[in-house]
Amino acid sequence: MFNNKTILITGGTGSFGKKYVKTLLCHHKPKKIIIYSRDELKQFEMQQDFNQPCMRYFIGDVRDKERLTQAMNGVDFVIHAAALKQVPAAEYNPMECIKTNISGAENVISAALAHNVEKVIALSTDKAANPINLYGATKLVSDKLFVAANNISGGHKTTFAVVRYGNVVGSRGSVVPFFEKLIAEGATELPITHKDMTRFWITLQDGVDFVLKNFTRMLGGEIFVPKIPSIKITDLATAMAPHLPQKIMGIRPGEKLHEVMCPGEICYSTFEFADHFVIAPAIKFSSRSNDFTVNALNETGKPVPEGYEYDSQNNPDFLSIDEINSFNQQVEQ
Repeated sequence: MFNNKTILITGGTGSFGKKYVKTLLCHHKPKKIIIYSRDELKQFEMQQDFNQPCMRYFIGDVRDKERLTQAMNGVDFVIHAAALKQVPAAEYNPMECIKTNISGAENVISAALAHNVEKVIALSTDKAANPINLYGATKLVSDKLFVAANNISGGHKTTFAVVRYGNVVGSRGSVVPFFEKLIAEGATELPITHKDMTRFWITLQDGVDFVLKNFTRMLGGEIFVPKIPSIKITDLATAMAPHLPQKIMGIRPGEKLHEVMCPGEICYSTFEFADHFVIAPAIKFSSRSNDFTVNALNETGKPVPEGYEYDSQNNPDFLSIDEINSFNQQVEQ
């Protein structure tokens, strides 16, 4: 569905954007891929690896509605990946996080509607489910904005959906490269926030493939959640440095002990499919059915049991230390 189409990726110079572009170029023949981001150095560096004739690079911030609207002219599909994502940084700089993650989301929606973009998928996070930190709270608001956008599109053909998943192995600023740096520098111990902490775990390629698939299966208004394994943070440290002791440092500001992707409080609108969950909109759509048990690929889901919660602590799929090593080896250096 991406052949001869124009795709715009906000925050496209990040880990996700690069892998998404590589996957598109390997398996599809897009008309244009537009990288929309605010860092000229990262764009320059990305151009050294991705300089195909279909590539376009736009300097711009999602906070800038006029520039974003200009960039979205002629675009068929949008992946909204731009965000301020560091939990402690958001706690100390709340207004900056709100401007990018909430106002930026509004601007993406407005620009997409202005140009009749066909489909928009916004990337979310497990931290948006029952949020306790500002980053998660802003992403929950963003999720709600993109879901509701399907109800305000009027005569526009644009449909919006959200993809929510957990920690991406080796993504910029995440724990794996942090541990790798400490190990390379000769650390005598690895810092652990809490001995019982768990996280959802997904490779970057699996995240990209899930988003690509959801462009085909989306009806508009869903929050897609993949079924992915969990890890224990202590097991991650052991897998990466079995020779090093672990020092408990305490949970950082705004950090959870375990993460949730499908809260139990909304089990009534959560549906289980073979390899993913769908959280249906809480609001009613005026122009079409709110039945999300069958998607555009004719895959069928079923309601989850009453009180069901998909969280990293009670996930039936946990990676062993050997499996964690296997996952980590999939990360491109």
